[in-house]
Amino acid sequence: MGMIGGGIGSFIGDVHRKAAAIDGMIELVCGAFSSNAERAKSSGAALFLPEERCYVSFKEMIERERALPEGERMDFVAIVTPNHMHFEPARMALENGFHVVCDKPMTLTTAEAEILETLVAKTGSLFALTHNYTGYPMVKQAREMIANGELGKIRKVQVQYLQGWMATAVENTDNKQASWRVDPEKAGAGGALGDIGTHAENLLEYITGLQIHEMAADLGRFGAGRTLDDDGNMLVRMNNGAKGSISFSQIATGEENNLAIKVYGEKGSLEWSQEHPNSLTTRWLDQPPKVFTPGGNDLYPSVAATSRIPSGHPEGYLEAFATIYRNFAKELMGRISGAEVPAQDYPRVADGVRGVKFIHAAVESDRNNAAWTTID
Repeated sequence: MGMIGGGIGSFIGDVHRKAAAIDGMIELVCGAFSSNAERAKSSGAALFLPEERCYVSFKEMIERERALPEGERMDFVAIVTPNHMHFEPARMALENGFHVVCDKPMTLTTAEAEILETLVAKTGSLFALTHNYTGYPMVKQAREMIANGELGKIRKVQVQYLQGWMATAVENTDNKQASWRVDPEKAGAGGALGDIGTHAENLLEYITGLQIHEMAADLGRFGAGRTLDDDGNMLVRMNNGAKGSISFSQIATGEENNLAIKVYGEKGSLEWSQEHPNSLTTRWLDQPPKVFTPGGNDLYPSVAATSRIPSGHPEGYLEAFATIYRNFAKELMGRISGAEVPAQDYPRVADGVRGVKFIHAAVESDRNNAAWTTID
């Protein structure tokens, strides 16, 4: 793995490195960790990388790694930069024969997202998008149950993603995570919408197997001077006729990382919360409620294989994140060795396109007084 962004002190870069390393399948071999040359070099040194493989720009890294013999060069690149620096590195990596793992949202514009989708199809390269919440075993159990018709036809969906870390003007302090997230040049058209609203959208579509057809979005800007949203509520209509809601916020005072979903079908319902990720609660018309947990003997085999530790031991954020890297690595190792490896379960470039379209549809709806707007 080569890494773009994520220098020492970066929150998400450190998360990616830890997640990629958990299963012992991926080694960090090079990086362009910062646009600041001194910080890029010092970050590489702190990670014990050879000086000659610590680059001062993503262009230099991709060009010089491409010139190395096959087997010595990096196999893929992880892009862990702010949003505005996703597209160009991803495009250059794909054009030079490298596979890509990228943070979300994938790009700032729909046109950029569709260019990457076309490049992935043209090159045949692998592309993973780190919607890490799809990696939890109980999220995968929920998805399998719905796909196999256990809940019957889905009628109603509710998702929330509530945080409170921007309830005050943290962007005016020495908080780099906040400063770029309120800047439209770096964050894009959506603030909290792009940062966590896309996680809610992706989790909803991943678990249900449905797509949001249209939405009515009401975005809030409560922070003084903020041009991007920091709060939002929307009604959604799914492509099977189900209806629902999505609520997200980064100014919900006292909330930490309250991502939760409820899905209601004709036969039963399910509920999952990221702050209590090892429990999936199901409720039924004709039987008592049932709680599924990782390691239980009543899970789908593909779900049971996701867990790494014995029943009763908690699994969390890093393990879920690592599942994306592990599945991506399995597929990539098959490509490299020539082995027949079936397609693995992780978010792909098409999910990235959906996320970018979701952002722009919500912004358009809000601009038109929450008018119903189709994602496409």
